[in-house]
Amino acid sequence: MGGELMPDAGEQAVAARPRRRGVAGSIWALEHAQDFVMVTVGVLLIGLAVILVVSGLVEFFRHAGQSVLVAASGLLDQILLVLILVEIVHTVVLSLRAHRLAAQPFIVVGLVAVIRRILFLLSSEAKVNNVELGLDIAMVIVFVAGLIAVSRFEKSYE
Repeated sequence: MGGELMPDAGEQAVAARPRRRGVAGSIWALEHAQDFVMVTVGVLLIGLAVILVVSGLVEFFRHAGQSVLVAASGLLDQILLVLILVEIVHTVVLSLRAHRLAAQPFIVVGLVAVIRRILFLLSSEAKVNNVELGLDIAMVIVFVAGLIAVSRFEKSYE
């Protein structure tokens, strides 16, 4: 009589199995959809990086006859933007390989973005705001400290 009220362990396992398969199937589908989106984004970012390099070179040669300094500044800006895109693609690749996000590529992207901003501020003809420049330099220091901390943490974790 007690056996009829409580199912045995075998019956519980059978009852739970379809639900697990459904969840596992859903997780599998979501992981593959995520991988597809990540690969698509990576390919688009690489395409955009190539377009930016070509565009930067065309603009460089177009403006080099007038002012090499302006042309070089524009090319440097484009190259740093391409470097940011490549770091993001690197992050996408790491995410696809390990199925986890690493902090280091994001810190590098932030560092390159701040350096790009500082170079843009210094190359513009407008007067540079010292407070803004000081904050940007402080951000560089914070990003470098973050890189050091993350690399030490990852080494001690391994």
